[in-house]
Amino acid sequence: MRLIKARVQNFRSIKDTGEFEIEKLKTILVGPNESGKTVLLRALQQLNKPDGIDGFDLIRDYPRSLYNDITTGSVKAENIEIVRGYFELDEEDKKLVPEEYKNCTYVLYRLLDNKGRHWLDNAPKKKTYKDITKDLSRLNAHIDKQFEKDEDFDPEKKPSIRLKIVTNVFSDSTNLTKENTTSLIKILEEFYPLIDEENEKEEDRYSKIIEIIEFNNKYDEVLKLLGSRIPVFVLFNNYFKVKPSIHLEHLAERIERNLLEDDKFYDYGNLCLLKFLGFKVRELADIGNTTSPDKNDIDELKEYRDTLDNRTYQLNAASIKLTKEIKNIWNPNPNRPEAEKIRITADGQYLKVVVEDEIGVEIELDQRSEGFQWIVSFFVVFFAEAMDKHKNAILLLDEPGMSLHGLKQRDFRDTLSRLSITNQTIYTTHSPFLVGANELDLVRVVELKDREEGTKVHTTLSSSDPAGLLPLQEALGYDLAQSLFTHQKNLILEGLTDYWYVEATSTMLRESNIIDFDKKIALVFANSAGKVVYYATILHSHNLKIAALLDSDAAGDQAAQQENLVHTLGNKNILRTKDYCLDVNKPEIEDLLRETLIEIVKSEYSKDVKSISDSQPTRPIIDIFTQEVPDFSKYKLAKAYLRWCKTNEAKSLTESEIIFWKKLIGAVNKALK
Repeated sequence: MRLIKARVQNFRSIKDTGEFEIEKLKTILVGPNESGKTVLLRALQQLNKPDGIDGFDLIRDYPRSLYNDITTGSVKAENIEIVRGYFELDEEDKKLVPEEYKNCTYVLYRLLDNKGRHWLDNAPKKKTYKDITKDLSRLNAHIDKQFEKDEDFDPEKKPSIRLKIVTNVFSDSTNLTKENTTSLIKILEEFYPLIDEENEKEEDRYSKIIEIIEFNNKYDEVLKLLGSRIPVFVLFNNYFKVKPSIHLEHLAERIERNLLEDDKFYDYGNLCLLKFLGFKVRELADIGNTTSPDKNDIDELKEYRDTLDNRTYQLNAASIKLTKEIKNIWNPNPNRPEAEKIRITADGQYLKVVVEDEIGVEIELDQRSEGFQWIVSFFVVFFAEAMDKHKNAILLLDEPGMSLHGLKQRDFRDTLSRLSITNQTIYTTHSPFLVGANELDLVRVVELKDREEGTKVHTTLSSSDPAGLLPLQEALGYDLAQSLFTHQKNLILEGLTDYWYVEATSTMLRESNIIDFDKKIALVFANSAGKVVYYATILHSHNLKIAALLDSDAAGDQAAQQENLVHTLGNKNILRTKDYCLDVNKPEIEDLLRETLIEIVKSEYSKDVKSISDSQPTRPIIDIFTQEVPDFSKYKLAKAYLRWCKTNEAKSLTESEIIFWKKLIGAVNKALK
């Protein structure tokens, strides 16, 4: 299963984040210090935490400003929801459930008392006692008549009287469960012989009642099955470090005397290392204390040797696994003396983690760079916490790779993308190197405007605090600086959503061998129609070829008429959406995908505007969406289109849409020839 949506409430700095979407693979949380990003990850982990991780603490986790509600008893911990997650079934899950449950959403939430509640959305509705009352009453009347024909008729044993005793505990809204219907089914089975065998109507009524009663059993079985398949949430932060040398006896004693409670972070990395190796601390400490047996005792010598060999082989296997994973991430430069090989060894009471360089010299882990230490610690904790569930784990990374060099962070960003294919990943960051310019649709902005309102998660790129958007601005600035003057041909777009539509659609058309941009053309977005002229002027000053694509709305008209833009580009290189979408008055770029976006809005917002669009074909589609669709967002629509493109091919577009885009891309190529 994959997490698709979440909400956190009543947890430390968080009053209510509101519901926010989680991307299928990778989700990036950005925001300034003290905005609540770490708190958010800690709450999400509680949806299904690894063994050994503490649950919610009523005293420390409930918002301090509301704590009097707990002490006065006006609210109870068992009624306070903290975190809720919505999970989508993957293909493996769907193979295990009946057909009618394949498209359901598994919903789970955790309460402050650490209890959980769960149910299924978009699934067959559970049956209640009300669903059988009418048929049960009619069947009961029929059975009573048959019972009265018996010559030993006893009014006190009349079926209706006995049935009333059994059903007295039900109200109309009572869900029928296996537990509360046991007595009801038993008495119905007892009365079944009294049904007139020639009365098919009552026979069918009996079967219908039994079927409804047992219907919820299937629901509960599916719910239980999916509950057992929830991904484990593995949280990693920069405090979890693997020490280069662990004194096993001292660590074993601290564990046995419960001295780890004072500073859980200090030994957490070491405990994860031992868990990853498959050893208990005391077990390794005792091996280190073992003295060599008498050389004449063959059996004891063999047992001693086997014990040491087993330890050596396990340590060697773990070293190979870690080295392989770290090489994939660290991507060592063969032309530089960069670390790459990990060795875990045991010497008496000491467990050592060393790094072997290219000439075979072994150096303790803490003598390597902070970045390399972080990488090693990350994978040790990941493999230890996820263990055999690592293929069904969701990674929660708090400020990953902050000790890595900027370029190494860019490499690690690619690693996170690879990890997210098998392990859905959510991470927080301040670094522009961990937010790609092509990943802005994956970003959620975390903001704490004031303590009274608490932490909020924005599903659009907006924040009242400029510090929240700083990593995004820096990421765009870096990407722009790297590419702005390196491409001879540039197409300037109005904004980010225009960039997404052009990039995603052109990619689909290219992959289907329909049409493609000239490979030398770079896409640049200016954040607004009014700023297109500034980008055009800067690029033109470097003797680069430039074209601009503007919507045909009021803002686009105003930008297209700026003297500086016309002088810089010339009329031929100012492209307008109205030239490729002839039937719409003042079309925007969304009108080039009109029919497809109508279907996406129907799916995303459960609102069908097809008939309105058909009756008003010249009206811009964004106008229709804005007026007819509650809480409509151009940003959210563009993101939904990106998701749609990932699971569809160009043939899924309408014939007219393909024609529009072929004309547009052809015109861009011609203008920048």
